[in-house]
Amino acid sequence: MLNTPLISSAKKAESAIMVGLITPNQSAEQTKEYLDELEFLAATSGITVLKRFTQRVQRSDQKTFVGKGKLEEITTFVIDNPVDSVIFDDDLSPSQVRNLEAAFKDTKVLDRSLLILNIFSQRAQTDQSKKQVELAQYQYLFPRLTRMWSHLSRQKGGIGMRGPGEKELETDKRIVQDRIAFLKKKLEKIDLQSATRRKERNRLVRVSLVGYTNVGKSTLMRRLAKTDVFAENKLFATIDSTVRKVVLGNIPFLLTDTVGFIRKLPTTLVESFKSTLDEIREADILLHVVDISHSVFEEQIEVVNKTLAEIEASEKPTVIVFNKLDKFQPESEEGLDAHMATEEDLKANLERLKQSYLGKNTENVVFISATKKENLDELRTVLLNLVTEKHFEIYPNWDATQNPLYEWQGVTQ
Repeated sequence: MLNTPLISSAKKAESAIMVGLITPNQSAEQTKEYLDELEFLAATSGITVLKRFTQRVQRSDQKTFVGKGKLEEITTFVIDNPVDSVIFDDDLSPSQVRNLEAAFKDTKVLDRSLLILNIFSQRAQTDQSKKQVELAQYQYLFPRLTRMWSHLSRQKGGIGMRGPGEKELETDKRIVQDRIAFLKKKLEKIDLQSATRRKERNRLVRVSLVGYTNVGKSTLMRRLAKTDVFAENKLFATIDSTVRKVVLGNIPFLLTDTVGFIRKLPTTLVESFKSTLDEIREADILLHVVDISHSVFEEQIEVVNKTLAEIEASEKPTVIVFNKLDKFQPESEEGLDAHMATEEDLKANLERLKQSYLGKNTENVVFISATKKENLDELRTVLLNLVTEKHFEIYPNWDATQNPLYEWQGVTQ
């Protein structure tokens, strides 16, 4: 079933190869960066990557994604090596999957969306998120049912196959449609309950942490809320929204840690996680956390901004929080061990970045290291100014020493 663990910890990690394209719209450098991210996704899902294959083309092949010669090269490697899966850094059409499976025989074919769905299924903890992921999986698989039945019937489970089990293999499209309808109905009920909880919290200013996956949102949440929130150096370490009460300058507000965004986030996930994304849509202030040490952080900012625009949350007051100051390396110092940054290095990086275009061209920008607790006081000051302004719009006569809201207790979804 969908909630059955993908692989047990006792089993040997699955092996895979990755495939990406270099096109007029995607340079070789970008393709390398995207495959780096795909390998991180694979590692998060418990997959060991053996080799990467890339091909320079004008566009992907409609039948097999890669050209004939490259397909033969990949097939030869699959035959000669213990490869469990072939992972493509783009979504594949049902016909492409069918043709690739025919070429690779019993080796599984995964695309980027299926890999991300697998990670979400591993990370889901609450009943709501489990149902959201299950719905997204069925919606992803439904257009592929005509080839999935025969394909899945000869599989023995593993990465990418955390989908309908043996019982579901005997069902038809109608039963799958009924399951999708059932999950939607259940989620509608949960969404109403979530909306009621959010409405009850409207009396306090609401701040949401947003950003690309693995930029340090959960670590920052722990620093600001002074509470234990799960944080791990893996993609999508947190997919369930967590809400905590924070008090700055005697002004209480709610801080929410939300699911991270990523390039090419599956549409089915965006649709299924509607109520979770409502935490962002209904927030008063956004803290957009960015990994300043990442080589393509500017592209990650664009991905987040695009996603915020898609969910109609791009016009909110926003603080850009450039995190991981301790790992930032100026171009002139590339090759140095960023993990050995001293206190002097952190202060030098901070001053250098404040004087850069990043610090001068955007309002409400703060550079921090959540791990090293560097410059958090400046962030608190900037955040307090925004929260105070919004708070007194709600409570013009606020008195923290008398108002019972000061004792309000936070909640966790």
